[in-house]
Amino acid sequence: MRDTSTDISFATDDDVHLEGSWHPAANALGVVVATHPHPQFGGDMHNTAPATFARTLPPAGFSVLRFNFRGVGRSSGVHDDGNAEHLDVVAAIEEAHRLAPELPLSLIGYSFGADIVLDVVDERVQSFVAIAPPLRMFADFATATDGRRKHLVSPAHDQFCPPAEATERTAGWVNTSHAVLEQTDHFLLGATNAMVAETLSVLTPTPN
Repeated sequence: MRDTSTDISFATDDDVHLEGSWHPAANALGVVVATHPHPQFGGDMHNTAPATFARTLPPAGFSVLRFNFRGVGRSSGVHDDGNAEHLDVVAAIEEAHRLAPELPLSLIGYSFGADIVLDVVDERVQSFVAIAPPLRMFADFATATDGRRKHLVSPAHDQFCPPAEATERTAGWVNTSHAVLEQTDHFLLGATNAMVAETLSVLTPTPN
């Protein structure tokens, strides 16, 4: 399949310039912003999860914007322990909305990136998918009381937040579902197809 991706750059409200990659879908049904794992442990937009989404979601009808958080790769700025990274996600939402203003938009995060997207409330977002969220970045997550759909996907042997703990931590969250990826751990070895299937189950194209 011909690669139609485009390298992009966009700025946050605090003037940090982020490196990104845009993967358009033909006859797109929706658009996704995908975030990566912890920058201080080697995480970037080329990680298995965002790279898999960039490869598999466009053929399924969903354009993907993946990007490097501040201080990663060619993105300017410095890592901020998950605080200013909220601005990075909002800037990515803004860029995805600019590129595809007519499409419903969803946030997908993996690990560190999952915790960040679960703490971003933006009116342009339709749904949230959190892959292997540690659920430790914040005492209270902003989306917990938000009525839009949230889908958590926990690896059965997650070293940082196993399924039972994720269920306990999100008890009482509004409109939140939870799935388990069997026979894998936090690093998703052998489970990327199941991860994509769980994600596609949420990306229902409904009008804003």
